[in-house]
Order: sequence, then structure tokens, then C-alpha cells
Amino acid sequence: MTTTSTSNSNDSLEWKFSQVFGERLPEEQVQDVDKVSTIDFDKTGDYIATGDRGGRVVIFQRTDDVSTRTPRKELEQLDYNVNKCIEYRYKTEFQSHEPEFDYLRSVEIEEKINKVRWCSSPNESLFILSTNDKTIKLWKVRESKVKQVKKMDQDPHVTSENALLGHNSFTSGQEEKTAANGYCLEWKTSIPNHTSPARQESLTEIANFGEAASAKCRRVYAHAHDYIINSISNNSDGEIFITADDLRINLWNMEISNQCFNIIDMKPPNMEDLTEVITAAEFHPISCNVLAYSSSRGFIRLVDMRKSALCDQHAKILQDAEVQGSKSFFTEIVTSISDIKFASDGRHILSRDYMNLKVSSLNRLVGLEYGCLPCCNV
Repeated sequence: MTTTSTSNSNDSLEWKFSQVFGERLPEEQVQDVDKVSTIDFDKTGDYIATGDRGGRVVIFQRTDDVSTRTPRKELEQLDYNVNKCIEYRYKTEFQSHEPEFDYLRSVEIEEKINKVRWCSSPNESLFILSTNDKTIKLWKVRESKVKQVKKMDQDPHVTSENALLGHNSFTSGQEEKTAANGYCLEWKTSIPNHTSPARQESLTEIANFGEAASAKCRRVYAHAHDYIINSISNNSDGEIFITADDLRINLWNMEISNQCFNIIDMKPPNMEDLTEVITAAEFHPISCNVLAYSSSRGFIRLVDMRKSALCDQHAKILQDAEVQGSKSFFTEIVTSISDIKFASDGRHILSRDYMNLKVSSLNRLVGLEYGCLPCCNV
């Protein structure tokens, strides 16, 4: 979708339909494996990655030329709207996960992609993290040359020796040699007329046809989560990332796939005392030492990793004051936060619960201190 605003800032935004992917016929039934389960834009907005319930990751690329785009500063100074439609085209897709079976727990692990996250790219290649319930994978997507078999152009006066010897019509009825090499000179001029179509098609060569994107798995981060993974978040330093399940958050290094650090553990000694679970986790987009995670009780906790290796002691709690005072049978269902997202400047957090979208402002945070901060509904 694209948005356009009028000259009056008080007027509401006007939403216009822009593009649709995966268009189907009216009588066509949608398969369960084709349903989209997650989506993510990269930081530049040039690429979109989607994951579906069949374990596939599909990547779309922006079609307009980068050189023709108007800089954002110039767009802000204009007193009129630039109604330029942004379109994306299909780039590539790959099978990220396959269905598995955990024989130790007798549990089937489905291939559905829970999250995809773009990583920083040191070169022209694209890097993306994807995860199902248990396993995280790092994929590298790059442009590669596609080779195709094509027919060779035959010269009517020059033909290889193997082509001459391979066809019976060349030697039938010819016994006399008129040249030193043992071949009749007349045969060379008659080759194009007597060479069969099947023989002409067999004379082929390998040539570059173009470029296409291909994906290759670079790392597999497995056997670190006992519960279903619900979040992946990359750090601003481009070297580490976190993965979160219902009770734990693990810290990974991109280059090390067989070791991780557990920085948050909410599992109580007795599972009957469990009161909340982790629903989402996100790194701060600027401060590499700050992360936030939400819970099923409607809390958003900010954590400073510089204080201790185990970040169970939060630095800040964000909760809506109205939710904090009300208690009912449906409170836990309604207030459970399903996802959180930092703004690009890191000054706001957007959270989603069962009924509302809420924006939490971090402008009043001079430092990370204990306390609560109210939210505002959207």
C-alpha cells in the first residue's frame, strides 16, 4: 500500500491500493502451505522477504531505479505530493525448512516459518535469517550467472573432422582421395545440404544466458530452544542477534553456530508458578546494549546488557496505566502483547495486543532506570 497526504496536516491520510502478490483465480482453493506466516522489509525498503507455512521464503525486489529516486530531504521540502507508485517484482524463492520429527520428545516439528529478518550486507549479497519452531538458519542470496545450451552456428565451408566422420552420407560412394588429408574437397561444399536436422541440433555449446538469484545456507543454529521460537532480532553492530521462545532469550554470534548465551530465563523452579511467558523480543536500532521484550501480561521490559551477563533484572517497565489497574477474567487474553517494534530513531516502541496498537514514548528516559512509563493508544 501507499499513503498520500493533503496539504492540510489535519486531514487524515488517504490509503490507496498499490500492488498484490499471489493473485489467484476465484475458483482456486488456497492451500495451507501457501499461507503467509511472516513478512519483513530490509532497512532500505528495496527488498521484501515473506515466509509461508510450507517452509518457503520468497523475496521481492523493488523495480524502480535507485538513481531516479528523490531524496527524502527534498521530498520533505516540497509543497505538493509526489504520487509515484512503488512496485516490487519477484526475485527468488527457496525452501528454508523441512518437516522434522524429534524422536527424543516424540514431537513433530513443522516447516512453517515463524520469523524472517534481514541482516546487514557487507557486499552485494543479501543475508537473511529464518526460523521455524526450533531451528534458525542464515541464508545468503546472491546473483549468479545462468548458463544455457544453445545451437552453434555452422560455417558452410568449415566443418569439424568428427562431424564428417559421424555421418554415413559423407563417405558413401566415395573411394577416391583428391586431397592429401584423405578427404574429397567436394564434400565440404555439400555438407550444409546433406547434414540432417538432428545432426545440426547436436552441435551445441554452453553460453551465458543471464543472471538469477540463488540462495545458499551458510549457518544452522539448532538445539538451543526447548520451546517454540517466536522472535529474531539483529543487533545494530551486525555481528550478534537474539532469538526468543516462551521462556528464554538466547544471544548468538553470526559466525558461531554451535554456541549461544542464555541472557534471560523466565522458567520458574516449579512450572505451576509460571505467571507469564515471553511473546516478542527486539534489539534497539541504535544502542547495541539495549533490548526490549514483551510478555503475556502486557509488560514491555527494557534491558541493559551492560549491567550483567544474565539480564533477568529489567531496567524499565512499560505498561498502560489503564490495563495496570483493571483485572478481570479476560484481562490476560486482551492485554497479552503479540509483537513489538522499535521506531527507526529508537525513541518509540509500537506494540500490538488483542485489541489495540500502542505507542510508548521513550523521550523522557534520560537513563535506564527502574519505573513505569505510560502508553498511548493508536
